[in-house]
Amino acid sequence: MIGYVARRLVDLVFVLLGVSVLVFLMVRFIPGDAVEIMLGANTDITPDRVAALRHGLGLDLPIHVQYWNWLTGVLHGDLGTSIWTGRPVADEILARAPATLEITLLALALALVLALPLGVVSARARGSAGDLVVRLLSIVGLTLPTFWVGVLMLLVFSLYLPGWPAIGYVPFATQPLGNLARMALPVVAVSLPMIAGLTRILRSSLLEVLGSDYVRTARSKGLAERPVLYKHALRNALIPVVTVIGVQLGYLLSGVVVIEQVFAIPGIGRLIIGAINQRNYPLIQGIVLVITAVFVVVNLLVDLAYAWIDPRVEYE
Repeated sequence: MIGYVARRLVDLVFVLLGVSVLVFLMVRFIPGDAVEIMLGANTDITPDRVAALRHGLGLDLPIHVQYWNWLTGVLHGDLGTSIWTGRPVADEILARAPATLEITLLALALALVLALPLGVVSARARGSAGDLVVRLLSIVGLTLPTFWVGVLMLLVFSLYLPGWPAIGYVPFATQPLGNLARMALPVVAVSLPMIAGLTRILRSSLLEVLGSDYVRTARSKGLAERPVLYKHALRNALIPVVTVIGVQLGYLLSGVVVIEQVFAIPGIGRLIIGAINQRNYPLIQGIVLVITAVFVVVNLLVDLAYAWIDPRVEYE
C-alpha cells in the first residue's frame, strides 16, 4: 500500500501541474482586461497610467515568464497576491474557507445519514410502495437544480417563517444557533442531489449483492435476515457508494459555489465569482488550484478506504 500511495502522490503532482497550466492560460482568455476594469471609468486614464499599472502587476511580461514566476511562488507556498486588495491569495482563501467547508461537510454528512438507510429500505422492500416512493423522490432530487431549490426554499420560508435567519453567515464560534439556522437551508439544497444519487446507487448495488451466491449460502445456513443484510451484503454493496462519494464531492463543491450566491454566504464560491468578474488572475488561479488539490486528495482517501471495506482489494 505504501508504494501505491507514493505513486498516487506523484500523480497528484502531475495533475496539479497540468491544472495550473490550463487555469493560467484559460483565465487569460476571459474577455476583458484586468487593468481596464481596475481603472474603470476614470477620466484621468492615460496610456502611461495603463502601462504603469500593467507593469506594476507584472502583466506586461511574456506569458511564459508570468507562469514561471507564479509557479515558483506556488512551489514556495506563495499563491500570489490579489491584484485588487493587495493581500496574499492564501489569506483571502483562508478567510472564506470556513463557510464553504462547513456547508460541504454538513451536506456530505446529511447525505450519508439519509441516503444509507433509504437505500437499504428501498432494496429490502423491492417492488413495494415504499420502494416506489423512494425511487420517485430520488429522481426528483436528481432533476431539481440546486439554485432553484434554494430560491424556492427562500420563498417558502419568507412567506411562512419570516423570522427565520435564512440569509448571510455568522461563525459557529460567535453564534452557534444562529450559524446552524443560517446553514440549514443551503445545506439541504446542496445535499439533495447527492442524497438522491447515493440512494439509487446503494439500492442497485445492494440488490445485486443480495442475489449473489454467498448471500444465498448464508441464508441456507439459517442466518437471520438482519445479519445477512448488514454483516455480509451491505459491506460489499458500499464499495460503489464510496467511489461515488469521491466523485460527488466535485459536484458538491460546484453546488456550493451557486448556493453561496443564493444565500449571500461569503465563502470561496462567492470569492471566485467576484475574482472572475474583476479578472483577478492570481486569485482565480489560487482558488482553482486549492479546490483541485482537495478533490484529488479526497479521491485518494476514497481509494484507500476500499481496503477497510473490502480487504480483497489489491493496489496496483
